[in-house]
This record gives sequence, C-alpha cells and structure tokens, in this order.
Amino acid sequence: MSRRVVRQSKFRHVFGQAAKADQSYEDIRVSKVTWDSSFCAVNPKFLAIIVEAGGGGAFIVLPLAKTGRVDKNYPLVTGHTAPVLDIDWCPHNDNVIASASDDTTVMVWQIPDYTPMRNITEPILTLEGHSKRVGILCWHPTARNVLLSAGGDNVILIWNVGTGEVLLSLDDMHPDVIHSVCWNSNGSLLATTCKDKNLRIIDPRKGQVVAERFAAHEGMRPMRAVFTRQGHIFTTGFTRMSQRELGLWDPNNFEEPVALQEMDTSNGVLLPFYDPDSSIVYLCGKGDSSIRYFEITEEPPFVHYLNTFSSKEPQRGMGFMPKRGLDVSKCEIARFYKLHERKCEPIIMTVPRKSDLFQDDLYPDTPGPEPALEADEWLSGQDAEPVLISLRDGYVPPKHRELRVTKRNILDVRPPAGPRRSQSASDAPLSQHTLETLLEEIKALREQVQAQEQRITALENMLCELVDGTD
Repeated sequence: MSRRVVRQSKFRHVFGQAAKADQSYEDIRVSKVTWDSSFCAVNPKFLAIIVEAGGGGAFIVLPLAKTGRVDKNYPLVTGHTAPVLDIDWCPHNDNVIASASDDTTVMVWQIPDYTPMRNITEPILTLEGHSKRVGILCWHPTARNVLLSAGGDNVILIWNVGTGEVLLSLDDMHPDVIHSVCWNSNGSLLATTCKDKNLRIIDPRKGQVVAERFAAHEGMRPMRAVFTRQGHIFTTGFTRMSQRELGLWDPNNFEEPVALQEMDTSNGVLLPFYDPDSSIVYLCGKGDSSIRYFEITEEPPFVHYLNTFSSKEPQRGMGFMPKRGLDVSKCEIARFYKLHERKCEPIIMTVPRKSDLFQDDLYPDTPGPEPALEADEWLSGQDAEPVLISLRDGYVPPKHRELRVTKRNILDVRPPAGPRRSQSASDAPLSQHTLETLLEEIKALREQVQAQEQRITALENMLCELVDGTD
C-alpha cells in the first residue's frame, strides 16, 4: 500500500483574507481604460490608483491610514493630457511616484506627507522621449533615480531622474509592442515579453539580447515575465487553444521549460507578483475574482500550487505592498490592494502561527529604502545587490525626502575626483577634442540665436505694417 508523501513547506497553509469593510477605500472611480497594467501602486506610506478623469489623465494618492469613504473632491494628481496607463512608486523614496500616459510622456511627482488642498498639477520632471503611448514603468531595484519606460513605439528608455537625461535607449530590439519588462534583483539584466511572442533577456548597458526564446507560450494573447530569486524566469501566457498557462525557464537553457502548467480557459491576462523572500508567486488575472499562489523551489515539479484566494467580485487591478510595509506581528507575508469598480479592498495573506514572537524564517532581511548605487556607478558597469534591512522591530517609513533634479550643464566639466596626477601627453588630445566640441556647439547655438532674432525682427515689421494698414 503506497502512501502519498506530503511536501514539507512552511507556506502550505498561507491563508488569504479580505480586510474588514471599514479598512477599504470607498467611492473611488477606478479607470476604465483597457490596458493590462495593475492600475494600482502601493508603498508603506501611500496608496495610488489610476482614476477616471475628464480632460486628461489622473490618479489619486491616499495615505494608507485614510480608509473609508473618499471625498469626491479629494485632490488628484493631474497633469497628463491623456489617460494614465501605469504608475510606479520609487523604491528608494516613498514620496516619489512616476506616471506614464497615452500622451507619450512620463511624469515624476513628489507627493507631500500632508493632504494637499487642491490637485497636484506640477510634476518635478516631465520626461519626453517616446513617440507613442507609454504603458510600462519600472524603477531600478538598486540604483538611485534610475527609471525605465517602455512605449508603443517599441522602444525602452532608461532615464536618470536626478538629471532628466536618457541614460540608455534600447530601440532596435523589439519589432512589435512590448508587453512586460522586469529587472533582475541587482538590476543588471532585463526580461521582456513582446507581441512577437519572444521572451528576451537583455543586458541594457551592452545593448545586447543575451538570451531569447520564441513562443515561450504559443498563444497570441499577452505574456508576462518576472525574474525569480534563483535567476530563472517565471512566465504567464496562453496556449494555442487560448488556455492560460504558466512556465518556468532557465535563461542558460531556453530550449526546454523547467516547468510548464496549463491553468484554465479564462481570457484575462495573468499578472504575476513575485516575492523573492518566500519565493512565492501570486497570479492575479484581470477580470478574475481569485488570487492563485505557487511556491517556486529547486526540486521537481519546481512550481508547486499552494492555494487560491477567492472572492465574489472580479478585480479591475491589483497593488502589491513591498515587504517592509507588512505587519510582522500578525505573520503577514503579503498584502494586495484589489480594485473594484468603485472601491479598493486590502487582501491580507498570513501564515498561521501560535507564537507571538518574531518569526525569523518568514522574514529574512529584505530590501530597504536605501539605494546601493548611484545612477552613474550603475551606468559605468557596477552592480550591487539591494541594501537589506531587518523587519524584527517593524518598519517605520522615513520622513519626507525631497527629490532634487539637477539639469546637467555641458560647460560644467569638472575633473574626476581622486588622487591628483600630473598632466600626461595622453590626456592632451582628449581635452583638446572636448574643447573643440564645446566651441562648435557654442558656434551652432549662436547661429541659431541670430537666425531666430532675424525672424523675430521680420515678424515685428510685418505686425507693424498690419497695424498701420488697419489705422
């Protein structure tokens, strides 16, 4: 007589529960735009939701504690001239959020700790570089002020938000619409999915596709991909028969999947939310009324089904709280913010434990708000893992920190810091070349100014003649 051996895992009994009614956020007009982003972003201080807005695009930002009915006149963040398609909080500053829009721009906003009296209409930065709608945003996990945007022009731009400059442009890697982009844990690689059905691993600083897999999922509907803690790629997509499917892939051997499982025949795109601390991936389908979760391990079958949290109403979108925003005293290992048509409802995932003590095994040190690198260091080729913090005493968000934007002046060329060295012959041609470049640029700008002045004079003369004629 054979006995079925039950797999040992501390996450076998993860328990999902919707928050009580008074802990929800009521009377929010969630956006009806048909776009496959999560429409919701959350951090330990704020909840941000893309909302319906007349005459442009907007999102609402609420302090986490401001539960209950939201006043219909509550200030919004408005500035885009077309619908907002994606929002993402900066991982290194809880008061900074980026928004992407159908109007082809990305805006970076500073959210105050106090409730503003009127709409926030002035971003600290507007990033213009895409020629079509911008639908994907993703901050770099370890480098300060580095933001990725992907647009309908099939281009990925990587920005330094501290200066407003484009650091890198990846414009010839995707022949069609980009469906998802994800950084790995130290931000050295990207995983992208595209309408051409290809799953790509990209080294952005080299501008190279380092691994590629065609038709990781054979269906035509959008695919999503996230990096796992082990360096594998977890994907969601559709079979040729339009069944939803999940896959696990090793980028060093893309020929065969590590795991491939069919799910169901629903047509909502599955948004994967991955927690590297527990190696659990949560799948939230747009239009579904459930969250399914799986543990990813290094033993077969590699992707282990844990459970499903089900509710009555379908979800319009979903926010996923970073680990540092969870309540460790209640053994909370994940918290979602589920968007309904008119409200947002927290859903709490816990591991039932009898002890009130801090559970070390549930809460390994997790990425904190301090960046490990500056933007220039990352661009020059350095990599660093996230700076970790302990959650033993809970996490208290730091006070408001202002994002300072410094527009770089091309004339402000300072010598590199470090030990002083004598001027060598090899340095001379470089400085001479730099000087010539600057002089040429100044000359071109002077000519441009002179041409504009002549045009202004001609227009003023025409205006005078018109005025004289009407007299």
